[in-house]
Amino acid sequence: MTLPGHDQSSFRVRMEWGPTGAAAVPADYAVVVDVLSFTTTLSVAIERGIEVFPFRWRDSRAAEHAMRHAATLAVGRFEVLSRGDARHVSLSPASLSEVEGIERLVLPSPNGSTIAFALAESGAQVVGACLRNAGAVAQWLAPRVADGASVVVVPAGERWYDDTLRPAVEDLWGAGAVLAALEPADEVTSPEARMAVAAWRAARLPDDVLRCASGVELTEAGFVADAEIAARHDVSEVVPVLVGESFRDATELRPDAPRLRRVDS
Repeated sequence: MTLPGHDQSSFRVRMEWGPTGAAAVPADYAVVVDVLSFTTTLSVAIERGIEVFPFRWRDSRAAEHAMRHAATLAVGRFEVLSRGDARHVSLSPASLSEVEGIERLVLPSPNGSTIAFALAESGAQVVGACLRNAGAVAQWLAPRVADGASVVVVPAGERWYDDTLRPAVEDLWGAGAVLAALEPADEVTSPEARMAVAAWRAARLPDDVLRCASGVELTEAGFVADAEIAARHDVSEVVPVLVGESFRDATELRPDAPRLRRVDS
């Protein structure tokens, strides 16, 4: 149950953290931001013409899902290291930047995928954003917001060892980058969304992405290339949109596709 005010319904441009926040703040359009690394990997895959099937679980169900869709299954970064075989595609955006011959990819991500599907089930049109494509996503959203639609930007965050939410500053920057480029009027923008914009304007790229907690974790594990790719701002024009079970570039969608139902007025 959402307490009064927590759904930010007084504003058409909203921001809230993680899966619980996503459920509390409905909107017509929902932007998932998981910079290190689900939505960064998603953007790289879409750039390479790969249809991406996000999946909530990293177990045998993911392999079955991949078989069902005749897709390649992405494995975890550390699984690639343990196998000693760099040919495996993983959640690493660096690994995807060099793959060839893949048309469909199942991308297990308990955090990002769970948020994306929960938002879709609420009736929102779900979009994937990161620092790389923040401007493109904002440009795609702008006429829809101008037409009266509501949007919530959801920084995914990470999980602590006790499974509570760890707000991840790189996701806050990614959310703020989308919102700053969207340039909504203050009167339609929630304080939470304006806070994300302020955080973004204080960020220093690429250094801050490499030096924040998640960036240091990746770097020390040997994945500095992933953090470097994620730290690039507005280098991609793709707008990954969740249609059914998969993300595709918005340019591939039919212009006459029916509009989603409005979830608020």
